[in-house]
Amino acid sequence: MMTIHIEKLTFDAIIGILDFERTSKQTVIVETKINYIYEKNSIINYAIVINLIENLIKNKQYRLLEDALESLSEELIREFPQISYLYLKISKPNIIKNASVALSKEWNNAT
Repeated sequence: MMTIHIEKLTFDAIIGILDFERTSKQTVIVETKINYIYEKNSIINYAIVINLIENLIKNKQYRLLEDALESLSEELIREFPQISYLYLKISKPNIIKNASVALSKEWNNAT
């Protein structure tokens, strides 16, 4: 079993339901942990994972973090069926003046 850790993937995107969130980009931080069964011909390229996450969030402009998490998990599991465990966390560090908010989800056995 191998585990990929992607930490502090930071970029700006339109995400959220508040009026100003729909018109101004805000900083988003994504973290993920991916367990998969390693075989020489069945690796998971972390650069592809990073591009997939960043492109989906930027292009889809999700209203809800819940929708973003569901969509990301579906795409990652589709792209990499060897995933046995997936953890995703999306943070919005600047949305509230004195706090960073985040939502996370875990999937076991690609469910």
